[in-house]
Amino acid sequence: MNKPEMFLFLEREIHQYKTVMGQATDVVLDSDVSKFPIFVMHQQQLELGIPIAEKGKVKGNWSIHVSSLEEFVSKQIINPENIEKFKSDYKDPKEHICVFVLSELGAQFIHVPRKI
Repeated sequence: MNKPEMFLFLEREIHQYKTVMGQATDVVLDSDVSKFPIFVMHQQQLELGIPIAEKGKVKGNWSIHVSSLEEFVSKQIINPENIEKFKSDYKDPKEHICVFVLSELGAQFIHVPRKI
């Protein structure tokens, strides 16, 4: 699978988790946990965030964990000097979901519209 095909595949895969990610975003924002929720989409064991969908227990091939900018900084995934850049690139969580995808393409942030 080439890169453009892989991105289309990931977009389709993310789509099936949008409802649960949207609900979790609202909880994170409404509870003042963070203004910057981040969803980690992966297929391996991972100690990051709180699981909201686990591969094998839900329809789909991915596990989804909800995390935050603050956790990404504390675990040194985002360097403190890059916080302002991250915040400026981050899209309104009421409109978009920030997904950190760990796949064959490596690790990357994707912002997807919340509307299904």
